[in-house]
Amino acid sequence: MDYHLAQVNIAIARYACDDPRFAGFVDNLDRVYDLAESTPGFVWRHLTVNEDAEAKQVFGEANLIFNMSVWETQQALREFVYKSKHASILRQRGDWFVPMNRPDFALWWQPVGEIPTIVESRHRLECLQQAGPTEDAFTFRNIFEVPLAQEIANG
Repeated sequence: MDYHLAQVNIAIARYACDDPRFAGFVDNLDRVYDLAESTPGFVWRHLTVNEDAEAKQVFGEANLIFNMSVWETQQALREFVYKSKHASILRQRGDWFVPMNRPDFALWWQPVGEIPTIVESRHRLECLQQAGPTEDAFTFRNIFEVPLAQEIANG
């Protein structure tokens, strides 16, 4: 079985989407989404307009900002996150988002052709919080390579 790398990240906004203090984030959303979609290795992203009622319900957070995507490799995702225009936006997250006392980012290997769900993404974040990095949910600091995920899937 072949795998792609799925990622979820969540944040709790300090401000409403129409608040001028949040404009630096909101005004860059389309640009960052377009950049992601044009980055080599991009496969899929959860499409939403600023308000994502399903994600807010699943996570129980009214001010939730939700992002989930799938990439061919961890190198492709890392390139987008840390070496593109996205990196400058990422550095400003403290201006726009409330610090969280739980994981706000998780990675996992997703079988090619399967699209992760919002409920699954919450489960992955919960796994990371409860058990730390494992083959079920990990971070860039603790990557579990595809062969390990394949061995686990194959029993």
